[in-house]
Amino acid sequence: MNPIENMQQVLEQLQQSGNLRSLPSVVYDGRWVTNAEGVRMLNLASNDYLGLANELSLREEFLSEMTPAAFEPTSSSSRLLTGNKTAFVDLENQLAQMFQTEAALTFNSGYHVNTGLLPAVADANTVILADKLVHASLIDGIRLSAAKAVRYKHNDYAQLERLLRQYAPNASQIIIVTESVFSMDGDVADLPLLVQLKKQYDNVLLYVDEAHAFGVRGAQGLGYAEETGTMGDIDFLVGTFGKAAASAGAYWVGKRIIKDFLVNRMRTFIFTTALPPMCAQWTGFMLRHFPAFAERRQKLAELTSALSRGLEAKGYPALSQSHIVPLMVGDSKEAVRLAQCLQRKGFYVMPVRPPTVPEGTSRIRISLTADVMLSEVEAFLSNVPMASEVMKGGGR
Repeated sequence: MNPIENMQQVLEQLQQSGNLRSLPSVVYDGRWVTNAEGVRMLNLASNDYLGLANELSLREEFLSEMTPAAFEPTSSSSRLLTGNKTAFVDLENQLAQMFQTEAALTFNSGYHVNTGLLPAVADANTVILADKLVHASLIDGIRLSAAKAVRYKHNDYAQLERLLRQYAPNASQIIIVTESVFSMDGDVADLPLLVQLKKQYDNVLLYVDEAHAFGVRGAQGLGYAEETGTMGDIDFLVGTFGKAAASAGAYWVGKRIIKDFLVNRMRTFIFTTALPPMCAQWTGFMLRHFPAFAERRQKLAELTSALSRGLEAKGYPALSQSHIVPLMVGDSKEAVRLAQCLQRKGFYVMPVRPPTVPEGTSRIRISLTADVMLSEVEAFLSNVPMASEVMKGGGR
């Protein structure tokens, strides 16, 4: 069999299992999407959690401050060559001040952070202890590193504590890796407990990915670490601008010495052309508005509570503690069928299937945004069948 025939066979197997993916063909119009058949649907699959990407008044305000001279659509180089534009320096100073840390560093994407940071700081004498459900980008970063890696059961801190006792005496360093708000189940890590465990050892560092918490959690929208009062105790506190902040790129905040180390060792930072400076300017503009978005964060919390209660009343497992709410199905084909059914009824939701989630835990991942109305959540719930009608394979 030649390579192309092998690819075809793999695609056919994915089709048979209900796990074949394709790029969606839709037109976006604010919080609505229209598919190729002309069906207009409420977008319940976006990571624009605060609804800022559709806020024209913010764009108008930003553009009113922009001049042709200030508008830089390209960096043309990496930060270490000629791409270290003033916009990046200003944004990093702004982040350090917001997080009350010594330093900050920005990146082209969350994937760049998670695939580059761990290989930069971990050597063959490092042990990485990662939550079983961390994002694929973190898994890739772990694989690219020279460290020994052990995955502990999701949010099982008793197991994590046993692993720390086992590996701490002989490892040069241990890095605990977790998300704060988990991207598929919408539940949260116990950050205060993780900090407590970390402080029991001199050679343990803590890595927390706030991709789905930044902008949404905390009094100033800085994330779940802000909400739990743990920001200053996390060595690698990272997050993205491409979700609630309605921009592009990602960040790390922490100690100055770590920043200097990453600038010298992190390949995904060193060997890439920097983002357009205008992206950094837009991000800085949005961050200045973060305190004013408290009402949006509160509304999002209220919508989440209503959706979670409604799904639980229909018999679905109550996993979520955030604005990401999984409607657990189990079987991949059934998840696809249910998503298509809900789309026909005017709700744009997407099925999440293996390998993104474990076998038997396919689900509809509902991402609420602050521009959704409570009446629309209620309408969606009225179209969701009882769990007993759809769940096959049961979920986790």
